[in-house]
Formats: sequence, C-alpha cells, structure tokens
Amino acid sequence: MQIKKRSIKSTFREQKSKLEESTSLESLFHLILLDDNEHSYHYVIEMLGYIFDYSEEKAWTLARIVDTQGQVIIETASRSICEEHQLQVHNYGADHRITSSKGSMSAIIESST
Repeated sequence: MQIKKRSIKSTFREQKSKLEESTSLESLFHLILLDDNEHSYHYVIEMLGYIFDYSEEKAWTLARIVDTQGQVIIETASRSICEEHQLQVHNYGADHRITSSKGSMSAIIESST
C-alpha cells in the first residue's frame, strides 16, 4: 500500500513540476467575452458549447455572468490558443433569434497577470 502512495506522490510531483515549467515558459492569457444587446442567452450557450465544448450548465453560468457584469473570462490559456478561440468567437455569426443582431459577439485577450 505504501508503494502505491509513493508512486502517486512522485507522479504528482512530476506532473506539478512539468506544469510549473510549462507555465513559466509561456505566459497565460484570458479570453474575455464582452456583453452586448444583440445576442440571446441561447446564442451564448450554443456558441460556448460549440467552440469550447462547455456543458449547457457551465455555458449558462457564463452567459449569466456576461449579462450581469458586462464581461466574463471564458478561457485562460496560452496566447495562441486564446487567439484561435477569439477568431472562432468573432466568426460565429449573428444570432438568428434577434433581428437586430448584425454579427458575432466580441472577445478580447488580456494577460492573466
């Protein structure tokens, strides 16, 4: 039994060390979704599920936050991953449920530090 504990602890230490090394080599960034009045909750939930594979519950929670606070962090990752997902958010298209919706939602990238 103790052998397993030691191997689990050493595996955890190795993974923690690798994570610390990788995050120290590359800074992390936030992808922040900005609120507007041209997109419905359904649109936000659908988009977040499609792009990030978020569950309906998580996507609804993020939609609620962006609606009430004006913005929400939807991802923390490397700059390149945030840029790729930002492009997907910007290209997702208009909300067909709202006639005044002319295009996609906006998202900005900021340093996490």
